[in-house]
Amino acid sequence: MLGIVTLLVVAAVVALVVLGRRDSMNVARARSLSVAETFAHAPGIAAALDSKDPTTLLQPRAEEIRQSTGVEYVVVAGANGIRYTHPDIALIGKHILGPYKEALEGKPITRTITGSRGLAVNSVVPVQRPDGTAAGLVSVGIKVETVNKLAYPSIPLALGAAVAALALTAGGAALVSRRLGRQTRGLGPAEMTRMYEHHDAVLHAVREGVLIIGGDGRLVLANDEARRLLELPTDAEGRAVTDLGLDPRTAELLSSGRGATDEVRTAGNRLLAVNLRPTGERGGPPGMVATLRDATELQAVMGRAETVRERLLLLYRAGAHLGTTLDVTTTAQELAEVAAPGFADCVTVDLADSVLRGEEPEPPSGDVMDMRRTAVSGVGPDHPLYPLGRVIGFVPTSAEGIGSSSGHTWLVPDLTASQQWRLPDPEQAERILAYGFHSLLSVPLHARGVILGMANFWRAQNEAPFDAEDLSFAEELVARAAVSVDNARRYTREHEMAVTLQRSLLPSGVPEQNALDVAYRYLPAQAGVGGDWFDVIPLSGARVALVVGDVVGHGLHAAATMGRLRTTVHNFSTLDLPPDELLGYLDELVLRMDQEEGTGSGAITGATCLYAIYDAVSGRVCVARAGHPGPALVLPDGTVEFPEIPAGLPLGIGGMPFEATELEVPEGSRLVLYTDGLVERRDRDVDEGVEQLRNALEGRDRTPEETCDDVLEALLPTRPGDDVALLVARTRTLDPARRVEWQVDPDPSAVGGVRKEAMRWLAEQGLDEEGFVTELILSELVTNAIRYGSEPISVRLLYDRALICEVSDCSSTSPHLRYAATTDEGGRGLFLVAQFAERWGTRYTERGKVIWSEQALDGPPSE
Repeated sequence: MLGIVTLLVVAAVVALVVLGRRDSMNVARARSLSVAETFAHAPGIAAALDSKDPTTLLQPRAEEIRQSTGVEYVVVAGANGIRYTHPDIALIGKHILGPYKEALEGKPITRTITGSRGLAVNSVVPVQRPDGTAAGLVSVGIKVETVNKLAYPSIPLALGAAVAALALTAGGAALVSRRLGRQTRGLGPAEMTRMYEHHDAVLHAVREGVLIIGGDGRLVLANDEARRLLELPTDAEGRAVTDLGLDPRTAELLSSGRGATDEVRTAGNRLLAVNLRPTGERGGPPGMVATLRDATELQAVMGRAETVRERLLLLYRAGAHLGTTLDVTTTAQELAEVAAPGFADCVTVDLADSVLRGEEPEPPSGDVMDMRRTAVSGVGPDHPLYPLGRVIGFVPTSAEGIGSSSGHTWLVPDLTASQQWRLPDPEQAERILAYGFHSLLSVPLHARGVILGMANFWRAQNEAPFDAEDLSFAEELVARAAVSVDNARRYTREHEMAVTLQRSLLPSGVPEQNALDVAYRYLPAQAGVGGDWFDVIPLSGARVALVVGDVVGHGLHAAATMGRLRTTVHNFSTLDLPPDELLGYLDELVLRMDQEEGTGSGAITGATCLYAIYDAVSGRVCVARAGHPGPALVLPDGTVEFPEIPAGLPLGIGGMPFEATELEVPEGSRLVLYTDGLVERRDRDVDEGVEQLRNALEGRDRTPEETCDDVLEALLPTRPGDDVALLVARTRTLDPARRVEWQVDPDPSAVGGVRKEAMRWLAEQGLDEEGFVTELILSELVTNAIRYGSEPISVRLLYDRALICEVSDCSSTSPHLRYAATTDEGGRGLFLVAQFAERWGTRYTERGKVIWSEQALDGPPSE
C-alpha cells in the first residue's frame, strides 16, 4: 500500500514539474520568436546584411538586444547560412546549424535544437528586403537550462506536498502492519515446518557438496555430499574449518573469506572444484557458502585432452620446421630437435650412406644394412649412444628386427625385459641401461617403398613407457620427415642451382596500372641460364617505369647477378629517382660486386640496362640507357622511330655519367624495349636486325600482344642462341577531367581554401566518401609545405586507380616519419598521412620536391 501511494505521489510531482516546464517552454518559444521578429523587422537590418561588412554593423546591435532581452544568443546570418553575428566570435563566419531554407522562404521556424552552447529553444525569422526577397535570417535562442529555471519555483511546493503525503501514508501503513502482525502472528507452525523440510530435502539431495561457514570461520552446515567428499567427522558442525583435518590448502581456501570460482583443491585422492561466495552481500548473515564438485574424472579427461593438444602442436611444429632446407643432414637434425624433449628424452636419426650422398637408396645386398648416425638430440656429450658419424649395421632379416626391409616399427616398452634388443651389441646395451634409458621406439623412414633410415626415440627421465598411441604418433611424425629427407636427397646435387635460380625468376605478370597497356615475351637460350630481365614498376603520380636489362654471359653466375640487379632496380625505383641517377647507383653496385668477388674465378660482372619512366599526366617519357639498345617508338599512324638516346657505358665500367632524354609520346603510341638477342645474331648484323624490327613494327595498328607475336615471328623463326626479352607498352594519358592543380599562397589560412576546392572536385568525380581522408592528408601536406618549404607551392589531385594527392614546393628538404611523444604538441602529421594513405613518399624534381600519397579506391575509374 505504501509503495502504491508513493508511486502516485511521485507521479503527481512529476506531472506538476512537467506541466511547469511545458508552460515555461511555451513562454520561451514566444519570447525567442518575438525577439527574432522584432530584430528582423527593425529598420536597417536588411541594408546592413547587403553591406560589405555586415558583422561590424550588426554585431553590436545583436549583443545589445541579447543582453537586454535575456536570450542566449542573437545570430544574424546571410542567405547562404554563414553567421555574421554570434556571442562567440570564433563562430562568426561559420555555417549555422540545422535547416534554415524554410525560413528564407518567409516561414518563421521555432524548434528545440542542440547548438554550440547546448540544448536551446531557437526561432529563425527571415529578413526581407523591400522587394520581398530574403536578405538573410535572424536566429534567436534561449538555453533549456534558462527555461527550466522558470519552473523551479513550483518544485519546492510540489516536494513539500509529496513529503506530507508520504508521511501520512507511512504512518497509516505502520498502524495497519502492526495490527495485521498481532492478528496473524507471522507464519504458522505447519507452514514453517513444511518450508524447513523442503529446504532440507533439496540441500541433501543435490549431487554437489554444500558448506555454510559462519563469519567466525566455523562450519555451520554441511550436506551429505560435502561430508562424503571431504570425509568430515560427525561432529563437524560448530568446529573451525581449520580443525577438521582437511588438506592445508583446502582448509586455507575455505577459511580465507574470499570469493573463488572453480579453484582446484585436493581431498584425499580426489580433486575438488571449489566455489566460494559471501552470504552477507544481500543482507544475510556474515559468512561464506561453498560448493564442492568432484573433478577427478574431469581432470583425467582434461589431462588426456592436453596430451592430444601437445601432440598436435608437435606435429604443427614439425610441419613448420622440417624441410626448411634442401639438406639431408639438416633435415635429420630438425626431426631430432622437434621430437626431443617434447615426445622423447633423446632422439637419434640414422641414414643410409647413399641417402647422404644424394643417391637412390638400394636394398642391402647382404644380411646387414649399413646406416650412419646423422643426428642426435636431447642428451649431453656423455651419452652412451653411438656418436655422430658412426656406421651402424642393422640386420633386416626378420619382421621384428630394427630396420627390417618390410619396414616394421619396433616398439620396446621395457628395455630391461627384452633379450632380442641386446643381441646385436650386448655391451652397448648394458651401457644404455646403466645410463637410465628404459624404453625404445624405432621407426623406419620410408619413401617410395624404400627405407632411407631409422628414427630412434628413447625415454629415460620420462617414466612412462612407449605405448601404442605413441607408436601411431611417431609413425605420423617420421612419415612427414621422410618426405622432407627424400626431397633433400633428390635435390642435394641441384640444391645450390635451385636456390640461385629461385632468386633470379622473372616477373610472373604485369602489375595493375592504367598508364600503359603492356605485353611481354621472354625466350630462354637453347642452352644455359641467361641474365636477361625486364620489369614494369608502377611509380607515384600515375607514372610507370619500364626496365630491360642484360647480364653478360650465361650460367649460374649470370642468373644470380640478374636477380641481384633486378632486386636493386626495384629498391631504387621506390626512391623515385630519375633514370640517369638510378643507372648511376646501379653502376656503383656492379663495381662493388666486381670488387667483392675478385677476378680469381674469371667471372667479371658486366651488364647493360635501359630504364624509362612514362608519365601518364604529361604524356612524356624519360629514358636513360647504359650500353643497352635504344627503344623503338611506334606512333599512332604506324610510323616507327628509333629516338636518339645517349648510349652510356655498360654497367660496371664506371667513370662516366649517364644522360637522360625526355620524349613527347602521343597517346596510343607503342614503346618497344628489347635485349640485343632480338636483333643481334651470329649470322646477322645488328643494323640488319634493327631494320627487320622496323619492318615488323610498321603498318597497321596492333595491340601489344599482337606486336610481340609479329616481332618474334619475323625476327626469331627458330629458338634463339641468346636470351631474348621483349617489352611492348601502348601509352595512355590521364583524362584532364581526372586531374586538377592549384597554386597555394604561403599562408596558413590558405589551407582551408585548398580543402574546399578539393572537396568540390571530389564531389564532381563522385568521390565524396574519400573527402574526409583527403582533407586530412591535404591539410597536413600543405601545412608542412607552407611551414618548411619554399615558394611556389602547388597541389595536384589525380584520379587514377587510386586517388593521388601531390604537394610540391621548391625546397629540397625531405620530411620523415616520426612517432611523437605524448608531451609533443606537433609532429604527428606524416604519421597520420601514413595511417590513412595506402602509400606515401617523396620524389625530387629539378625545382624542388613533391610529397605524394595514394588512397586506395574500391575499383579503377571507368574509362
